[in-house]
Amino acid sequence: MSRYPEERKNAILKKLLPPMSMSVPKLAKQEGISEATLYNWRNQIRESGSPVPNSGQSPEQWSPEAKFAVVVETASLSEIELGEYCRSKGLYPEQVAQWREACINGTASAKTSDKEAQAKLKAERLKTKQLEKELRRKDKALAETAALLVLRKKFNALWEDDEDD
Repeated sequence: MSRYPEERKNAILKKLLPPMSMSVPKLAKQEGISEATLYNWRNQIRESGSPVPNSGQSPEQWSPEAKFAVVVETASLSEIELGEYCRSKGLYPEQVAQWREACINGTASAKTSDKEAQAKLKAERLKTKQLEKELRRKDKALAETAALLVLRKKFNALWEDDEDD
């Protein structure tokens, strides 16, 4: 198994990112590296928390995790540093600002949606309890009816035997 220098690996992985945004198969063919190796490298970088989109996708199609990683990475950057970061990733500063706002709004609305979810859950539990109670009542009635039918058959069978004698 051959090892690639970290500098070469990083240079190759940069070709997956905007502005080049090469596909993995095309890059594998160009560099003479197996596609599996490139996919593995891309997954390792993703797991480390770096925003690496799927090749061929626009930044708006990135996963929420990748967008959040961009927001976290850019939180402490100045405007100039943010511009450089955005150019290296193929983003616009406005996109990062929108994603940051979405993260902030998401945490604010999460509290209210959590309360709504709790209320819905409580209502569903109550409804389930009522339905289970009704089901038990109907099961008992069905069992009683079945018992009565069996007794009626036995009673009719006894009377028929007595009449035959």
